[in-house]
Amino acid sequence: MDRNSVIGFALLLALVVGYVAYNYNTKSQYEKKQQQDSIAYAKAHPKPVVDSSKAVVQMSAADSAANDSLRRTMPPAYFGQAQSIKLENKKLSLEFSTKGAYPVSAQVKAYKTYDQLPLYLFKGDGNRLNMILPGGNGSLATADLFFTPVQKSEPNGDQSVDFTADLGSGKKVDILYTLPADDYMMRCQVSLAGMPGNTLQMAWETQMLHTEKDIATERTGTQVYYHYKNDDHDYFTVKGDEKKTLSDVANWVAFRTHYFNSTLLADNGFSKVEVNATTKLTDSNIIAKNRTTMDLSLAGGNMQTIGLKWYMGPNDYRIMKSYKNGMDEMVPLGVGLFAFVKYINKWILIPIFFFLSSFISNYGIIIILITVFIRLILSFFTYKSYLSAAKMRVLKPEVDELRAKYADDQQKFGMEQMKLFRTAGVNPLGGCLPTLFQIPILFAMYYLFPSFIEFRQQPFLWAHDLSTYDSIASWSTNIPVLSSVYGNHISLFTLLMTASSLFLALYNRNMTAQDPNNPMMKYMPFIFPIVLMGVFNKMAAALTCYYFFSNMLSIIQQFIIQKYIIDEKKIHAQIQENKNKPATPSKWQQRIEEMQKNQASRINQPPIKKK
Repeated sequence: MDRNSVIGFALLLALVVGYVAYNYNTKSQYEKKQQQDSIAYAKAHPKPVVDSSKAVVQMSAADSAANDSLRRTMPPAYFGQAQSIKLENKKLSLEFSTKGAYPVSAQVKAYKTYDQLPLYLFKGDGNRLNMILPGGNGSLATADLFFTPVQKSEPNGDQSVDFTADLGSGKKVDILYTLPADDYMMRCQVSLAGMPGNTLQMAWETQMLHTEKDIATERTGTQVYYHYKNDDHDYFTVKGDEKKTLSDVANWVAFRTHYFNSTLLADNGFSKVEVNATTKLTDSNIIAKNRTTMDLSLAGGNMQTIGLKWYMGPNDYRIMKSYKNGMDEMVPLGVGLFAFVKYINKWILIPIFFFLSSFISNYGIIIILITVFIRLILSFFTYKSYLSAAKMRVLKPEVDELRAKYADDQQKFGMEQMKLFRTAGVNPLGGCLPTLFQIPILFAMYYLFPSFIEFRQQPFLWAHDLSTYDSIASWSTNIPVLSSVYGNHISLFTLLMTASSLFLALYNRNMTAQDPNNPMMKYMPFIFPIVLMGVFNKMAAALTCYYFFSNMLSIIQQFIIQKYIIDEKKIHAQIQENKNKPATPSKWQQRIEEMQKNQASRINQPPIKKK
């Protein structure tokens, strides 16, 4: 075989191998085969000696020519080079890839990370929206196609990019993204031509990035929300690896972090939704990953269109409520057993907050004013509580006499005590009413402050960010038990809240009659603040700030009422006057006394003798 034959044979072999490598994307296999063929040829044909450098140049030229030839015969959607396309409005800056035609990054322009860097909800190769096209036996996906983009700006400020992929033979995919001038909600329209089918399978992958102070808190608050077409909604918290299949057609599915979310909505709903999410990640820049697969119904014709929407933005209650599709439920204003407190937040506290914020820029001052407002609302019940406590203190000597007189008969003591309260005009449960009114408000604040994005990165006094814990000291060493319960930092607002709670408990103990039959009860007000200190040390500074100022106002209010308003001498005189009046027992008191009499009669009844 002469030199020309060898070169011709080598060129033919290069064309064949190049074709196989192009279709199956096995470059490494091609190189291995080429190396094996070269070795085999060298062994079989030791002569004549070929100039290796010249042969390489000729082979490379042949391979390039083969690829160019193949590309000219294939539709443009199957080959190309990925490029970045930017779409931007006043609120979002999105980056798309022409390969796959989906956003690979989303920057929320009005917000910064805790470290004051540009805030990205997601960014990188782990984020994509892929659709399995009908008619391809599951092998034809938009993520593998190269799209041709056309950008357009509307007179009203809307920005759009239209991605088109020509698959040949009349098949075409068109994905149009429209970003309104001033909105977090992007519209998406998917049009298919020449690909009839009944279902379009979709896979949505997201990697949510770390944006806040404490990544552990962020991962704890990562949740998946979904809203069914029947207006029912639900969610689950991502604790490690989570997998869930939705039982019905969903209008939207959301991947929610502490203060932001990415939500995909379908005009006709998603069916067969399966969510796979995890927070078990070693990368400290990523708090959670999500892969959700779903089906979209198609009409079955040659030309088909699907309408989607994509929200990428903050968990802002007012913004998400404006869409009127249930997305505002992602702001947890009250859930579970205390779901009723969300109405206190929606109808009272949130309107008051936005009213005050319209002319007050310091959110710490707003918290104090809200605390004062709540205390004024409850002042009447607080006064009644302290008045009842004062009456109990005045009656304490007489109650002690009854306790000593009927030490061996607790039933008789209880009946005589109720009789004393009735004749004196004292309600022993009168002090419970203010506490019952305060509990819903306390829990309403507990849900509102940690989830209210308006407090994010708002400073007050020594706290740099009211949405997270204030830290006056921290350490990196893990201390057994202490680090897991209390954390690796010290929150000053939590310390002040605990100290004020202990002082308030001590003050109330000195001003309230104690029940000697329940000696443990006198220690409970001191135990609870200590136990809760570890919980609140990790909570938002806005919450602990509220509880601290609420305690301080309670101490001041209690001091004023008991020092300048309540006169125990007058109360004693009034009680003595009430004793001389004929007492008319209330229905509640009558029932209590009747129950006590029945119980006493059963105890005193002689046992029945057996025959």
